[in-house]
Parts: sequence; C-alpha cells; structure tokens
Amino acid sequence: MTQRVSWRVRAALICLPLAVVACTAMRPGGSGSGGMSFFVSSVGGGKGADLGGLAGADRHCQSLAAAAGAGGKTWRAYLSTQAKDGVPTVNARDRIGNGPWFNAKGQLIARNVEQLHAANNITKQTALNEKGQLVEGRGDTPNRHDILTGSRTDGTAFSPNDTDMTCGNWTRSGTEGVAIVGHHDRVGPTTDPWATSWNSSHQSRGGCSQQALRGTGGDGLLYCFATN
Repeated sequence: MTQRVSWRVRAALICLPLAVVACTAMRPGGSGSGGMSFFVSSVGGGKGADLGGLAGADRHCQSLAAAAGAGGKTWRAYLSTQAKDGVPTVNARDRIGNGPWFNAKGQLIARNVEQLHAANNITKQTALNEKGQLVEGRGDTPNRHDILTGSRTDGTAFSPNDTDMTCGNWTRSGTEGVAIVGHHDRVGPTTDPWATSWNSSHQSRGGCSQQALRGTGGDGLLYCFATN
C-alpha cells in the first residue's frame, strides 16, 4: 500500500510542472470571449462608412463585444478623424488603450501600441471576429478584407489640409468622400508595403456607400480594441 501511494504522489509531482506551464501559457489572453481584447467586427454598421461618427463606431464595437460575452470591457473602434467641419483631429492609435491585445482564441496580437504599429501579429488567421471566426479575405467570396481606419500607417490622422480620408469623419454614406482602409489578411494585388498594410492600404472607390466599400473588397468592417 505504501509503495502504491508513493508512486501516485511521484506521478502527481511529475505532472504538476506541466500543468503549471499549460495554465501559464493560456493566462495572458485565455480562450474564448472572456480574454478577448481585439476583434474584427463580424458586420458593419449597415450604412457604409456612415458610422455615426466615432461615438457610433464605438457603440457598434461595444454591442458586438457584449453579444459575444465580452461587454464588461470598454471597446473602441480603431478610427482616426481629421480636423474638419468642427471635428478635432483624433489619432486611432491614441484611443485604443495600451495593450496587450488578444483575439478570441487567446492569441497575442500586440503587446503595446508600438508593437501594433511595427511587427504585430495581425494576419487572416489571427484577425478573427468577435465570434472567433475567420473574416473573408482576398480569394474568398465575398472578399471583405478592407477594414475602415482613416489612418496613416503609424496610426495617426491625415492632415486637415488633405482631402477627406474618413468619409466626412464617419458620417457619409453616399458618393462623396473616401475612406482609407487596411487589409486584415495582409494580402493585396502586389507585395508592396501599401498592399499588405493592415491599417493604411488604399482609398475606397466610388464614395462611402456600402456598395462602394464592397466594390474594392470591403463591407464596412472595423477593428475593435478593448482599452482595459
């Protein structure tokens, strides 16, 4: 009996370090919506690039997160605005918190704002929606890899002297204006940096309507980040 118990204790001691390592690996982001702090919205607002401004875009992110069980966090859309028509300049990078950010499966996206705008882990396989699902990219039908940002590659806003790059600071859904988009799958028609940029790839074509956004491979989707 004594020998049998000692072997059980020994086996438990051998397995314990392995269990600790496994738990530690999952702890930063966890699995499932509880540890999620980044996602690509599964749907757009439904009115093209008219999101109701930054406040409306944030509400959209918050609502999707809540439906996925992560509504206890404060969510912000990764969007910039230009100093036009009484709206101040807002940089997308300044409104999303400090990180780190994890997707719905607990995979690290970036540890901080600096890494997010340098060597981040945004790919088609990691830029999941709030349900933990892949978002269609180039080569899929439909292609939905154009994600609205209105931002430069470093996450800052365009100058007020530049043409409209934010569809009227996210209030337009017609033929007027354009929006800067990024490619969540990091794939474009070429391998040039602009074509593979996650946050500043090209302008929408034909305006700010849902139809115009879909025309270049988009659907009015957003990057959503938890600030806490």
